[in-house]
Amino acid sequence: MDRIKVAIIGQGRSGRDIHAYNLKTIPEKFAITAVVDVLPERRERATRELGKGCCVFADYTEIFAVKDDIDLVINATPSHLHVPVTLDLLRRGFNVLCEKPFAKTAAEVDQMITEAEKSGALLAVFQQSRFNPCYKEIMRILDSGILGEIIHISVSHNDFNRRWDWQTVQCFNGGSLYNTGPHPIDQALRMLDYEGMPDVKAYRRCVNTYGDAEDYGKLIITAPSKPVIDIEISSCCAYPEMTFNVHAKWGGLRSDGNGIDYKYYLPAESPERRLTLEPLCQEDGTPSYCVEKLIWHEESWTMPETDANTKNVFESATAEFYQMIYGVMREGGELAITPRQVRQQIAVLEEAHRQAPLEKTVRV
Repeated sequence: MDRIKVAIIGQGRSGRDIHAYNLKTIPEKFAITAVVDVLPERRERATRELGKGCCVFADYTEIFAVKDDIDLVINATPSHLHVPVTLDLLRRGFNVLCEKPFAKTAAEVDQMITEAEKSGALLAVFQQSRFNPCYKEIMRILDSGILGEIIHISVSHNDFNRRWDWQTVQCFNGGSLYNTGPHPIDQALRMLDYEGMPDVKAYRRCVNTYGDAEDYGKLIITAPSKPVIDIEISSCCAYPEMTFNVHAKWGGLRSDGNGIDYKYYLPAESPERRLTLEPLCQEDGTPSYCVEKLIWHEESWTMPETDANTKNVFESATAEFYQMIYGVMREGGELAITPRQVRQQIAVLEEAHRQAPLEKTVRV
């Protein structure tokens, strides 16, 4: 099997704990031939963990000298470096998989797409949550039409925590919307199924963080003849509830991210109703509220046992993402998540930051 030779820039929580960890589980398709990190202790650890077949560098520009030994570069640098490093790599003809957030502005996405088209290089974005088993099942249910027209979708990624790391700082492109937001916003935009720029209303607050970026973010997005989607990402929610809650014409759906409950009625089984402006009465002539008993059909879905915890759900989605990348690079497949799709997400994030600016109090 023709393995893809990978260089990973960054050996932090993404570069090491996500990419290196998961790529090592599919050695028949991927080989990590180089890693880059500015910290010597991380380079030493990479040498121990990845073996002699992996070269270690302090600066990403050093991989230019071994370009022939690299098929794909994973850009897992800090968020504010995603765009400049990706642009440099694309201009030199490297295929690039960039971590999220892909960019800060839609114009930056356009720059990267243009450079990829010029060089003929692959440009992909690590939006693996599109492959989450629970999310895929939710999309199957919605697409089946069994719930009828979708009216409203709530998407919540809430918890209660305090953070004091670099991802809480605006000048590093930190904050909940850029850190966590790319996953639920990507999912929500696929649910919206609208190619243009949706209507966006945004709210941001800096509450428990020790930086100057938001740890509470609320986005309400919609488009003509589309559902209203309410996305909430909060670090000050002591009672987090459902991840997804769908309101629809014939029923609804709720999910905690591991299982799904949904119910619906069938119009053919329900009595025909017509508007009446006369007072409603019970059989004995006393006033009646407008109420009826529908025949509800209730169903549920449970995460397969192999994916029944957070780690395995994440690994399952990541593995499917990398199988997709392998299919693109070695089997003539197509990207399931394209940079142009992610551009819409970045445009939404850009608009949210424009609408709800926060004072920049941290200077680096």
